Amino acid sequence: MSASATKTPGRFGRLYQGLTTIDFVGRRRTWFMISIIVIVVGLGSLTIRGFNLGIDFKGGSSWEVQAPHTSISAVTSAVQKAGLSQPTIEKLGSDTYQVTADLNALSATQQTNVTNAVVNAMAKLAHASPNVVSTSNVGPTWGGQITRRALEALIVFFIAVVAYISIRFEPKMALAAFIAMVHDLLVTVGVFSLFGFQITPDTVIALLTILGYSLYDTVVVFDRVRDNTGGVLKSGDMSYGEMVNLSMNQTLARSINTSLVAILPVLSVLIVGAYILGATTLQNYGLALVVGLFSGAYSSIFIASPLLAAFKEREPRFRELAARVATRSERRVVTPAAAALLGADGPQRSPQSAARSARSTARAANSPVQARPRKQKRR
Repeated sequence: MSASATKTPGRFGRLYQGLTTIDFVGRRRTWFMISIIVIVVGLGSLTIRGFNLGIDFKGGSSWEVQAPHTSISAVTSAVQKAGLSQPTIEKLGSDTYQVTADLNALSATQQTNVTNAVVNAMAKLAHASPNVVSTSNVGPTWGGQITRRALEALIVFFIAVVAYISIRFEPKMALAAFIAMVHDLLVTVGVFSLFGFQITPDTVIALLTILGYSLYDTVVVFDRVRDNTGGVLKSGDMSYGEMVNLSMNQTLARSINTSLVAILPVLSVLIVGAYILGATTLQNYGLALVVGLFSGAYSSIFIASPLLAAFKEREPRFRELAARVATRSERRVVTPAAAALLGADGPQRSPQSAARSARSTARAANSPVQARPRKQKRR
């Protein structure tokens, strides 16, 4: 046998061949504690600081002008002298500036006076007529409607997801996936509150997008868990938690690749588009996507599947299986190579035939091969 054929694969080779043996389920307390700390910090910030809501949610006024030879600091100083308190200034593209502020607490006459003063100040900065400054107003009623519709869309999405996974897989998988999505939602809104990022309708769209991505990655792992439940688990050589560990290690490379393929383009849009080219319209959407994609990648690996193992191991049949496996004096470990015989990627076999093949492969992998002594010829 050549040296290349017997060469042990490296760390990345083992990862992409599904040969890793990371104990995701056994360390679930660590993963859960990390998530709890992040969520508690975010909720604490939400209680103290609240959200930085955009004009579409809280109502207010907006002014927009194209001013090539100015800066955000100059616009801020000009509109504050015009009577705005705590204005929000954004640079849209390379030359366009948008100013938003809440004037709902002022009377109608005061709102008109401040609006005219801001228009004149921004026109002066742009060296143009006041007619080029576009103005829009959003009342608090409209902002409340936008908020209510965003919450309705989120609730409908959760209901549809739970119903689909309950029918396609089983209710406990649906519960684990639902908790993972709530985890992603809480982490994202906590980060937005902690760092004061503005929440706009684009942010809500991004949230729904990342929840769908997180669900996709979770379903990939659950699909492998279901296949192994019908194959590897029936051999009786491992508990449900060990089988979930095996399934996650088998799909780990796919989960990492999916996360990288999703995160890298969004990072490019956020860094190049929003921060280098100055297209701040992409900032809120890109920020929500980046934060949510990282959280979704984490939850699909470290939250959803360990939670599923915790739920299923409470069932009497799997408690009995775990007890039998733990007390068995001679255990046959189902290796990834043996488990591949039971996977969904290869040809389908009957459970009995596949289990026999897996056991024989595991036995061969765990037992040293002894050479038979040669018979000596009689002289």
